[in-house]
Amino acid sequence: MNPHDLLWGLRPEHLAGDAPEWARQVLLAGQPVVVRRAVVAADRVAVGVRGAQRSQRWAAELPVGCVQRRCRPEQLRVAGEVELPALRALQAVAPWLDATGLGWGPTGGVGYQLATGVAVLHGESDLDLVLRTAAPWPRSQAQALFAALTAMPCRIDLQLETPQGAVALGDWAGTARRVLLKRREGACLVEDPWAFAEVPA
Repeated sequence: MNPHDLLWGLRPEHLAGDAPEWARQVLLAGQPVVVRRAVVAADRVAVGVRGAQRSQRWAAELPVGCVQRRCRPEQLRVAGEVELPALRALQAVAPWLDATGLGWGPTGGVGYQLATGVAVLHGESDLDLVLRTAAPWPRSQAQALFAALTAMPCRIDLQLETPQGAVALGDWAGTARRVLLKRREGACLVEDPWAFAEVPA
């Protein structure tokens, strides 16, 4: 299971005793949790519970044996006419991302709404995306994609998922020699997100 995957199966009794009531209600309603980056025991998955408010996020651990269903970002697409800018942007970027030949999909609020049907988006919502880049991706290609995304009807935050962790497309498309790489063990600065050699961030 990878970061941004949505998982069903976490129950209120799996939460720590200091978990907020809203998190318990989300789980009682049968909503999924999202896989996050953190080091946990081999028989557990680090996950986050998403509430109705942007500030409502709660870290938890899901026993692997309790996972009932998994939805990956790559499985999520928009069908038909849509009005919200974030969903229009998803339709618009699909040809660009499909052309890379790489796995990709929406995460964040867009991914959550498409997977669950729960209306969490609004007119100012961003579009969060992940692009699976198992092999080194040239900065020239990142710059071309970044330029295309800036013309979309909402702000887009795309993460390049490498075997070592994730780096923001905007960072890799920039000119800085080192970029921030997000890993399970924490964030660090690297020159090559595909060949890990860290400088503490």
